[in-house]
Amino acid sequence: MPGLLKPKTYDWKDSNVALFGSDLDRKVKKESAETEPAWKNAGQKVGIKIWRIVNFKVTDWPERDYGRFYSGDSYIILNTYKPKPNSNELAYDLHFWIGGQSTQDEYGTAAYKTVELDTYLDDKPVQHREVEGYESELFKSYFKQGFTTMDGGAESGFNHVKPVEYQPRLLHFHGDKTLVSLKEVPIARTSLKSDDVFILDAGLKFYQWNGKGSNKDERFKAAGYMQKLKSERNKSVGETLDEDDISDDHEFYSLLTGDSGSPEYDDMLGGQGNKSKERLLLKVSDESGQLKMEKIKSGQVSMKDFASKDVFIFDTASDVFVWIGRNASKTEKQNGVGYAHNYLMKTDHPLIPVHVIKEGQTNKSFQSAVAA
Repeated sequence: MPGLLKPKTYDWKDSNVALFGSDLDRKVKKESAETEPAWKNAGQKVGIKIWRIVNFKVTDWPERDYGRFYSGDSYIILNTYKPKPNSNELAYDLHFWIGGQSTQDEYGTAAYKTVELDTYLDDKPVQHREVEGYESELFKSYFKQGFTTMDGGAESGFNHVKPVEYQPRLLHFHGDKTLVSLKEVPIARTSLKSDDVFILDAGLKFYQWNGKGSNKDERFKAAGYMQKLKSERNKSVGETLDEDDISDDHEFYSLLTGDSGSPEYDDMLGGQGNKSKERLLLKVSDESGQLKMEKIKSGQVSMKDFASKDVFIFDTASDVFVWIGRNASKTEKQNGVGYAHNYLMKTDHPLIPVHVIKEGQTNKSFQSAVAA
């Protein structure tokens, strides 16, 4: 009998995210965007809206699951806000999130549809590419009640299977008062860390395991998450365990029967690009008659280094910003993101967030990076 095949991990090398913002994408007309049912009322009021890609279609993600993402899926997230408290003006941050086990069709559709929604909103959003495990601080800040990544697709969740068929999950809580992140880890004893908190979700029974070195923020967040699970599932029960107070033969440990092995992004990293972690500024320009990318400078970067007539790629080693000058040529504007994607493929950090900023738009991360 052949062994089980693990889902293919997101491969940035075969990603068609390079098309994001290209000439092909920009052919998506606003008339076409207006025929997409999902965009009806999008961006009309302040708040977060999330869609999931299912069979090439944009589908609503239930609000009760906001902050919970599945590795086998891709999502589009729109944050609508007022840049000035007493103004009627609305501004947008538009993200597409790529799960580590999402298929190329799914994340390609997410990228394409993100461009379509940007067009629908008259090119006002700041666009962002987010990859599981490498999310920007801005993205994670939306989810005050917790940011969770789960293995598999949404169909593997408790609400989509019978309780007796539910596959237990081990959830890892790690962080501090600024942010406690939540990620599913292999259901194995070797996954446990004494400095953190874990919840074993067995469907109708939950265990919260508090590592002896865990902090109050991790414990509080885990307790809130367990209460939420109990409220969603009738007849479920929970138990809180402290590492120092339970024996090795406790039922909790007996349920940790899985393999600690899991796909890691480290296997994908490689190339000959920016490995020194220095800040690099590159320019995409067709001034010479041929479109090309060239390095402008490294180290300290300020706004005076950006010119309206060109497109720039600013790599801080933790984020990449594609800055589009208002007077850049059509070709430069259409190819800036593609050049950034291809550039990242040659670095040791290809999965970091990518932010697309049009001249005149504001973005705190960009402003901090340039001012730093």
